[in-house]
Amino acid sequence: MDKDKKKLIFHAIYWIIGLAFIFGLPHLLLHLQTEEIPYGKFKDLVKEGRILEINLEQTEIKGLVYKGPASDLDSVKEKVKKISSTPDNSGISFFEAQRPPTFQEILQSLTSQGVKQGQVALFRTVRVEDPKLVELLDQQGVDYSGVRESFLGQFLLGTIVPILFWIGLWFLIMRATGRPGAGLLSIGKSKAKVAMEKDTGFRFDDVAGCEEAKDELAEVVEFLKAPMKYEALGAKIPKGVLLLGPPGTGKTLLAKALAGEAGVPFYSISGSEFVEMFVGVGAARVRDLFSQAKQNAPCIIFIDEIDAIGKFRSTGMIAGGHEEREQTLNQLLVEMDGFEPNIGVILLAATNRPEVLDPALLRPGRFDRQVVLDAPDAKGREAILKVHSKGKPLGPDANLKDIAMRTPGFSGADLANVMNEAALLAARERSSQIDQAHLETAVEKVLAGPERKSRRLGDKERKRVAYHESGHALVAFYCPNALPVSKISIIPRGRAALGYTLQLPEEERFLITKGEILDKICVSLGGRAAEAELLGEISSGAQNDLEMATEMAKSMVCRFGMSEKIGPYAISKETSQYLRQQFAPQQIEALGPELASEVDEEVRRILAEQDARANEIIRGHREALKRVADRLLTQEIMSAEEFHAIIEDKK
Repeated sequence: MDKDKKKLIFHAIYWIIGLAFIFGLPHLLLHLQTEEIPYGKFKDLVKEGRILEINLEQTEIKGLVYKGPASDLDSVKEKVKKISSTPDNSGISFFEAQRPPTFQEILQSLTSQGVKQGQVALFRTVRVEDPKLVELLDQQGVDYSGVRESFLGQFLLGTIVPILFWIGLWFLIMRATGRPGAGLLSIGKSKAKVAMEKDTGFRFDDVAGCEEAKDELAEVVEFLKAPMKYEALGAKIPKGVLLLGPPGTGKTLLAKALAGEAGVPFYSISGSEFVEMFVGVGAARVRDLFSQAKQNAPCIIFIDEIDAIGKFRSTGMIAGGHEEREQTLNQLLVEMDGFEPNIGVILLAATNRPEVLDPALLRPGRFDRQVVLDAPDAKGREAILKVHSKGKPLGPDANLKDIAMRTPGFSGADLANVMNEAALLAARERSSQIDQAHLETAVEKVLAGPERKSRRLGDKERKRVAYHESGHALVAFYCPNALPVSKISIIPRGRAALGYTLQLPEEERFLITKGEILDKICVSLGGRAAEAELLGEISSGAQNDLEMATEMAKSMVCRFGMSEKIGPYAISKETSQYLRQQFAPQQIEALGPELASEVDEEVRRILAEQDARANEIIRGHREALKRVADRLLTQEIMSAEEFHAIIEDKK
């Protein structure tokens, strides 16, 4: 809660307490000073002549009762009659005439005339339907009167105060549920946040690993700063720039850097903030956003996760949320390329789901330029690591180039996490600098998860895990197209891994061949084959290996056309190249029974052949496998150098 809201709530509470104090305190004091008596006792006091004066209200009877000695009763009655017959001229207003004195004023006057304090007191009793009460009061000479509130009191307490209370309550609710000045009447207002140059804190130098994307956006910055250069040649700046890429590759960060470089108003909003439960709100917010942008042109509008409102428009009769989203999209299309030109307003958007965007949104004239931010290469990863190492003391042995080679496929967010985990690890060890060992451990933590020191394995399970991981490493060593083994560990990590074999490429790769996929499948089945060969039975530890091997075999047959029996036929396709891994679970299109049977046979054949191949490698190098497993059981972690020394030992 910000300071303005706290100040508002404080003032509201202050005024409520003040009004309650002003209107309620006199009544509270009067209530505490008044003695409550039963109605029967009240009638007895009337008969005894001790009731001096009363007011008959709708539900109560209030008045003065004499409690002193009987000898002074007549004298007190005379004084009360004399005081009551003198009207009070104080506080006369337009709405009030001269009024008789109140009971409190009578008590004060009696005290000033020598009547002892406590002899005359205030009382109240519940009014009962008693027709003979008035007759009894007349017989005893008690002065009585009915009570009617003044017009001003009725008007204030009955009309003005309730209205002010509900208006104040509604105002507080609207202020608490929205931004300052936001309420029900401003629900169609844009929620975009405006940032100027000094507010972002980012420049292009703070973004690494996407040099081509920065070059594309640099033209936008130059146009905003020097438009005459382009207008002289008849060039038009792109109206929209769409940033595409997997999560964590720096799309939002690049947008912040663009805002810092341009030095113009920068409107930032998420796609989900346009759509509300009320139909038409999204379109109204789009209109308001572009209206504000035109007034502050030149400027940049950034819509993050634009797929929330930019999906394909439905062709069927669908109402509700789809209709609201489509109205929002239609308004966005009109604002981007309608009859009214948006001079100096550039729309920047980001998404990792470009395949679901409406074609009308992607055509030239709207999003003219599409900038792809993919996972960085080795050089880009090294540059990103250098950016995130600023302000972190690195040791003399810290080699960021080596870490970049160890992290293929890592996004910018992953690399930032690696540097942060390395700094946390160094602080945990009370080190004054971040060494290479800290960086390597951080890479393993991001890849496989944190060490599970609390997960204690029994001797039998440790032995099985050691044989399993040794099997993966041994098969990888003897498969010509497999990635080289970098590290073997039987320390439990993450949520399920009881051990892991780390394989890292020696160079950057962007394609994968049929032989490499077959070797990957063979390596995945190597742990299972080692368990069967040396321990006589397999365990559930190969579950993830089987899933990966099956998906790779399906991709060979259904996506890559690597089956001679099925041929060059794409049976399935990747739904999103920016959200899925290379061998992620996939949906296969509906097939005829014969083709579906052939696909299943091919997948089983590939798996069976590679399983037999893995078993043959294990049987042929059984002793080397035992040596590797025994070393793992002793020290739990094995480097690539140690592994190769054991495998190549001929003794």
